[in-house]
Amino acid sequence: MDLTEEQLRLDTLCVRAGYAPGEHNNAVAVPIFQTAAFNAVDTARQKRVFAFEETAFGYARSANPNAAVLEKRVCALDGAVSAVATCSGMSAVTYALLNAAEGGRILTTYSLYGGTVDSFKKVYPRHGVGVDLVENINDLEALERAVRPDTKAVFVESVSNPNAEVADLEGIAGVAHAHGIPLIVDNTIPTPYLEQPIRFGADVVVYSVTKALNGHGNAIGGLVLESGRFDWSAPKFPQFHEKLYTLRDRQGRERSVLEVFPQAPFVSRIRTLLLPFYGATLGAFEASLVLIGLETLSARLEKQTRNAERVIGFLENHPRVSWVKHPAAKDSPFHALAKKYLPRGAGGIFTFGVAGTEEQRDRFIDSLRLFSFHANIGDVRSLVTNSPRSTHRELSLNEQALAHLPPESIRLSIGLEDPCDLIADLSQALNRAFEERTAANCCSHSYTQEQKHA
Repeated sequence: MDLTEEQLRLDTLCVRAGYAPGEHNNAVAVPIFQTAAFNAVDTARQKRVFAFEETAFGYARSANPNAAVLEKRVCALDGAVSAVATCSGMSAVTYALLNAAEGGRILTTYSLYGGTVDSFKKVYPRHGVGVDLVENINDLEALERAVRPDTKAVFVESVSNPNAEVADLEGIAGVAHAHGIPLIVDNTIPTPYLEQPIRFGADVVVYSVTKALNGHGNAIGGLVLESGRFDWSAPKFPQFHEKLYTLRDRQGRERSVLEVFPQAPFVSRIRTLLLPFYGATLGAFEASLVLIGLETLSARLEKQTRNAERVIGFLENHPRVSWVKHPAAKDSPFHALAKKYLPRGAGGIFTFGVAGTEEQRDRFIDSLRLFSFHANIGDVRSLVTNSPRSTHRELSLNEQALAHLPPESIRLSIGLEDPCDLIADLSQALNRAFEERTAANCCSHSYTQEQKHA
């Protein structure tokens, strides 16, 4: 009996979904199609393609085979009907929100990546899109009160950057759908391994594939996925009814994306309208790197999550650490939501507070030896950054407070190193910062050379 992708489990899909070797000279790995364009073959085929009677690659600014495999593979992981790859996570967020909210407003929260919040101030108003923010996206009554007649979408991060706050997706989706508007979810931190937002009511899912989907810190990219369940034909979204000359049929009749792409109008409108003209296309080589990273997704996320839990346990008991924000932390208010939405764990990104002065916090970061000091996350290498002065430096002090990000916040992204080594590094850096001599409460570090490499 042949197995269909619908019957396969996540680990198998990570390695095989969306690719048929027999269509590519039986290459086991996806070949890199490093080309700017694809031959139209003949005029008859060109007419079929331009009338959308046949799907084919033309100019690589709109699509390439490597990105297409990536799109299909992540669709299989997330249960989406269609996807479009972009050159960065921010372009994915921007395309998704502009596509949904044209002429209207977005309802969201401050508990997001700082660059996203800053774009709400500097970019969206210039495109005629307003933004309303609630302090607690899980306060469903407050969310309900914030919905306006011209609200076109609710936008959340499933697990927020940097504090790992867990969104109540089913509850938020219920509010959004009661008002006939979609829920758009940034699922970058959990990835489909830890959470699949479409299962809980998300209509559109976006990713920065730069982060854990790729996981190796060597490529920038984004994805927008469509669930196929939202009714984009509603009068609230006239942009999907617009007749476009570029979507005309053989007889020259102009058509809308709803007519040409009824199964996936949201993603198709991005691909046919926003992607060609704004040009934020994912290149073939970058897509290839992400596909390689995807093959080890579950192994990486599982170890990073377990490593993070070990590190959190150490930090919670350290006298110089005032708090830890992660669903695995003892005092986290997100235990119940994490149990519901993230049964495998909440991932390896979290913040903690270093009690002391700014000088001592700087000395702590400068004393770390295993943690790379920069603003990426989801890497196989462990990373550290001072979020109020890096990833969220665009936010005012008041906005940082609304995002629950006090000045002492340090963000960690836990990698694949041995957790005892990571704990030892954090311990010695805290000791140097406060000029103390205390031992790491993890495990013995008097390894022999043989034990270190076992």
